[in-house]
Amino acid sequence: MDSIPQAARPLLLSLAPFFTRPTFRRVIVLLFAALLTTGRRTIHNLLRTAGILAPGDSSSYRRVLSEASWSGLRLAAALTRFVVLHFGSPGPLVLVGDDTVDEHRGKKVYGKSRHRDPIRSSHSYTTYRYGHKWIVVAVLVRLAGTTRPWALPLLVVLYQAKKDNATQGRRHRTPTVLVRLQLRLLLRWLPERPLVFVGDQGYGSHELAHFTQRYGQRVTLVSRFYADANLYQAPLPYAGKGRPRIKGAKLPKPAEVVANAERTPLQVAWYGGGRRQVEVVTAVGHWYKSGVGLVTLRWVYVHDVSGTHRDDYLYSTDVSWTAQQIIEAYTGRWNIETTFQEMRAWLGLETTRGWCRRTVQRAAPCLFGLYTVVAVLYATLHSQGTATAGVAWQGKANTTFSDAITTVRRWLWTEWVFARQDHEQTFAKIPEDVREILLYALAPAA
Repeated sequence: MDSIPQAARPLLLSLAPFFTRPTFRRVIVLLFAALLTTGRRTIHNLLRTAGILAPGDSSSYRRVLSEASWSGLRLAAALTRFVVLHFGSPGPLVLVGDDTVDEHRGKKVYGKSRHRDPIRSSHSYTTYRYGHKWIVVAVLVRLAGTTRPWALPLLVVLYQAKKDNATQGRRHRTPTVLVRLQLRLLLRWLPERPLVFVGDQGYGSHELAHFTQRYGQRVTLVSRFYADANLYQAPLPYAGKGRPRIKGAKLPKPAEVVANAERTPLQVAWYGGGRRQVEVVTAVGHWYKSGVGLVTLRWVYVHDVSGTHRDDYLYSTDVSWTAQQIIEAYTGRWNIETTFQEMRAWLGLETTRGWCRRTVQRAAPCLFGLYTVVAVLYATLHSQGTATAGVAWQGKANTTFSDAITTVRRWLWTEWVFARQDHEQTFAKIPEDVREILLYALAPAA
């Protein structure tokens, strides 16, 4: 621990109990090397970056992912509690969920299968990518100097194709089922915090809505809705004869209500941190599915007055929410898409080359966790007044992830590499202007 910079010790001390001492030493080296590396995040490339700071045989570092005994789930629990304790705002904890495909080459890669690429696909044409599909649940956190919240990954689960599960005799779990398991874990880890989960239409299923309703006020689901959803009134009280009714009178479909209702103008927070003028129609109903039951919800129709965004239907399982709260919660979901893009640009997602089961299930989740670690370290340095580095361009006014990782990299070069006994005196002799040039060259944003 003596070699770990002071600002990183609270976070790393919270993770240390889940490793043996030799493994933890190697985890620290790999963690810091992954932050300093600007190319692929393979173990070989990380060790090349660390150089003499990675003592021991290189195979011992490879075994950290492939053979070492440690639990990613316990690490996720510790990281979740640390982030919520130090950076979570009071009130309900807002979580966002989505999936992303991590392309991976090789014929013998564990868990690899063909997945639809939602970015390149359209209604008439489907593009596929071969690799791993990760189901990610992140927490929205506001950092100093930012106009939008950042989505910090907390839980990452590998989705495996139905055909692969059938071949290996496993029960198939859909992305919705995996998200439900992730929410159960978070409810167990954070027993005193109410949760709000926001997902796109793939995670707005009736099953997930029914699951959140069972937990009452502890979990609220916000997602896209259907214009032709089957809505009903609440069933009448049981009269004592015959079978109890499970639903009341049928209500008009949301599209039918919108066609005849008067729209209410609103100005709401929009995608990317701006604001937008919209018109809304909202109502309360009970969503029914045979074999599952009723889910009480408030749905909202959203019309963008500017005409640049399609009309949409949203819903919340908490009927006390206003239309503005539902819209602003859903538009905040887009921050997880920004996280995926920034991870590919700056943290080397899709550059790992592990192929065995343990390495695959550990490498990419560790990179997602690295994103959260960068944000935590940057917030710590900013609070200490040492977050001076950044990446500037014309028109930029807010803090971005490029500022965060550049700051953390400069801090690591200064406090971890050059602060060692055999480097400290040499680095101190370099003129300050030359030192700045050196640090900017060593710590680029990409």
